[in-house]
Amino acid sequence: MIALTVEQAKQLITETEDLIILDTREAERFADGFIPGSIFIGLHDRFEDWATSILPADFSYLLVTETGKEKDTVNVLKKAGITNINGYLKDSFESWEKNAETKDLLIQVDADELAMDLPFDENLLVLDVRTETEFAVGHVKDAINMPLKSMADPGVMAILDEKNNLYVHGKSTYQGVIAASLLKRQGFHNLRFIGRGWDAIMQEKRIETEKEKSALN
Repeated sequence: MIALTVEQAKQLITETEDLIILDTREAERFADGFIPGSIFIGLHDRFEDWATSILPADFSYLLVTETGKEKDTVNVLKKAGITNINGYLKDSFESWEKNAETKDLLIQVDADELAMDLPFDENLLVLDVRTETEFAVGHVKDAINMPLKSMADPGVMAILDEKNNLYVHGKSTYQGVIAASLLKRQGFHNLRFIGRGWDAIMQEKRIETEKEKSALN
């Protein structure tokens, strides 16, 4: 596999159709800065499962990994059916930053900030990316369920409005960051992800939750 300089990576991004920039670093490090348009799936925490569910096998890939994790990433991707890997960014995202290239970031908020914003923001929309079963058992009142695995199809996001102030969460930070990266890639930039996801929301007593009727039977 080829180690690409920043200039080589930029050329690849410009010239390659159907290219996905896949960033497999830690969720918090990705949120702090990433190449615009990147999809995040951290190498830990069911990486192969999420890669299989979300990533198209017929696209080309540029990898951004933790330094020294390039081969591990490629090996797991091959198990997920992803083989068309054009290379990885040499010296990871640090080289992109040192070159002062354009970068994007994600805004993280805590559950208490969501609790404060909910009563006052009429455009606020909570987007819950857990499974339908998890959503049915309990979710933020009036939240929309968009299971993370369904977000592989960009058409699923057509229900969202640009005026929405999206507050995205999964069960954990990890899932929320994957979802936020997919939304950003599709042009939704007015969003925040909730740190620690549903686990944190459940502990915030000011946030009203509800269950689906199917879970009450």
